[in-house]
Amino acid sequence: MKRTHIATASVLALTGLAAGAAQAWSLPGWLHHDSDKTQVAMANTAPAPVTPPPAPIAPLTPGEMPNYRAIVQDYGPAVVGVTVAGERKVGGDGNPSMQNDPFFRFFQGVPGFQMPPQGEVPFRGQGSGFLISPDGLILTNAHVVRDAKIVTVKLKDRREFKAKVLGSDPATDIAVIKIDAHDLPTVVMGDPGAVKVGDYVLAIGAPYGFEQSATQGIVSAKGRSLPGDSYVPFIQTDAAVNPGNSGGPLFDAAGRVIGINAEIYSQSGGFQGLAFAIPVNVAMHVKDEILAQGHVDHARLGVTLQDLTAPLAESFGLKAPDGALISSVAPHTAAAKADLKPGDVITEVDGRPVHTSGDVSTRVGLASPGDKLSMTVWRDKKPHQMTVALGKADSEGSTVVASAQGGSLGLSVRPLNPQEERQAGVDHGLLVRDASGPAAEAGIQAGDVLLALNGRPVDSVEQVHRVMDKHPKHVALLIQRNGQQIFVPVELG
Repeated sequence: MKRTHIATASVLALTGLAAGAAQAWSLPGWLHHDSDKTQVAMANTAPAPVTPPPAPIAPLTPGEMPNYRAIVQDYGPAVVGVTVAGERKVGGDGNPSMQNDPFFRFFQGVPGFQMPPQGEVPFRGQGSGFLISPDGLILTNAHVVRDAKIVTVKLKDRREFKAKVLGSDPATDIAVIKIDAHDLPTVVMGDPGAVKVGDYVLAIGAPYGFEQSATQGIVSAKGRSLPGDSYVPFIQTDAAVNPGNSGGPLFDAAGRVIGINAEIYSQSGGFQGLAFAIPVNVAMHVKDEILAQGHVDHARLGVTLQDLTAPLAESFGLKAPDGALISSVAPHTAAAKADLKPGDVITEVDGRPVHTSGDVSTRVGLASPGDKLSMTVWRDKKPHQMTVALGKADSEGSTVVASAQGGSLGLSVRPLNPQEERQAGVDHGLLVRDASGPAAEAGIQAGDVLLALNGRPVDSVEQVHRVMDKHPKHVALLIQRNGQQIFVPVELG
């Protein structure tokens, strides 16, 4: 699944997918050992014998190679394959229906011409995961189970179970699923903070459907920020991971899980030496919130950040280009209430130095709404101490409702990320994730960009709420679609 472009390459999620007639990551036919009528293991299936948990692997001495065989033998049984099936929309996502496109209407009667698929088409996907509790709790990636109606987990001993998705968090790409089983092998959690660049790592998963594949490498970098992923300080590794590895564990040299393999950097779609794993402490934090309340609430500071360069640092009177430069502050947010201003440079958060903008984004994203952060801010060529009470981030789809005469606007929107702004050629706006009610009746659809409301530019959900709180009977939305902008009137009552 293509995530974003970096230079001439792309960052890809690692799920293997086969969707309708589309060319995606499909499992080779000869790998399907079981027919489509294979029955998933039922409760009367004889359980595998329970073995005691393995003893911890001894720490390495300087220059010593890890015992990869022991890691695979001891913890490989806790790594699972995850297959999914469901239906996914195609031909939508903001594009006008091809049925109304003059080009396709003209050729519709030509013999042999076929309309591209529209609406819901079936898909199958392949990923990985790992057991974190003996009663069947499993961590995997959110994109592995996205839109899935059937999730099947296959253990190393070939038993298969239907799994239930307990919850997922697209912001961090973590999902928690569960199977009805007991006395299962589990992994041991490690400390991503203790891992250093150059340390040995081992990945286990099901790339391209090849079950229980193990690859080794080293930690190439830590704290990587990727476009569109403001909450995750990725662990970068050169261990070979490929589509199908998504959700599988990344082990340290002692056999402890330090990350969840999630994305690759590739020009070809396959492994090219750069892979990214979500730190396991991030995953466990998300897991705890999902189990407690079924979803994850992320905090929001309300600023746009950028990394410092040497010339910028010099112009602000800093000795080194370390810190996160605030380029804009959204109104009515935690940052605005704390009097943060464009041009401020955040140099410390809770006593920890800030080297890049990703350090701030990660710290804020993993906090809870209402948490207070102490910050050191460089302003007017001297440091200032501030305390910020964080607000609540918009969920992936924040529904905007108008109460005028019981009606609703019916838009589910979220702010554009920097990459989406560049692709759309705008410097602000909200992405329409879904439309219903009056908005849908007016022709608004998913994928549209809302640029202005009643003639005023919008870049936050709060701005829309303020307009709707006045109970208007109609509003004018400036919408951009396929590079074209148009005002759309919406009647509310």
